[in-house]
Amino acid sequence: MIMSRFITLVSAWLLVSSTSCNALNIVIPGGTGKMGRQLASNLGAKGHSVTILCRNAFLAAAPSRVSSDFGWVGRSYLNANPRVSLRDWDGGDLLDIVGQDWLGWQDDALEPADCVVNLCGGMTEQRVMACERIVRESLRVNPAAMQITMSPIDDDLVMKLKRDRVALCEKMVTDNCLASKCLRAEINDIDGACAQIMEVIDSL
Repeated sequence: MIMSRFITLVSAWLLVSSTSCNALNIVIPGGTGKMGRQLASNLGAKGHSVTILCRNAFLAAAPSRVSSDFGWVGRSYLNANPRVSLRDWDGGDLLDIVGQDWLGWQDDALEPADCVVNLCGGMTEQRVMACERIVRESLRVNPAAMQITMSPIDDDLVMKLKRDRVALCEKMVTDNCLASKCLRAEINDIDGACAQIMEVIDSL
């Protein structure tokens, strides 16, 4: 019985060691959506630490969704994913902030990041502003971090204006960041999109 318990403890230690030795700090702006929640769970299960940047961490962590205007993951999700945390940020638009603790997000989240995965949704001008904010602040505090963007394929973007905005964000990243990967997936292929992102992160 003692030997069996010893083997169990050694196995658990080896499992923890194997997941933690390659553990990375991952930041996911716009990660409160369905794709972000799934990706963060997958990353946490591999031992990575994940910080989701959101416009109001208090509302995002509430037991029930308070407003459809702001992202939400829920308290039960955070309890089930202890390696995932939330952090207020300004999202590039200071007029659209209700979070109380967004100051200093760059130093708290971006500076220690190994990888930034931009999942800011919507094809509005807000997407462009958020991308610019991420790139500018990353270059200031942590230019070596891998920058990953995930966007819909052109066939899923009916309006030329939306295609142009996605292309502008991708160009902003590739032209300015030392390490970057701009990925595309069908808009409803969440599993495929997450798999692409995980493949890039696994190669770091």
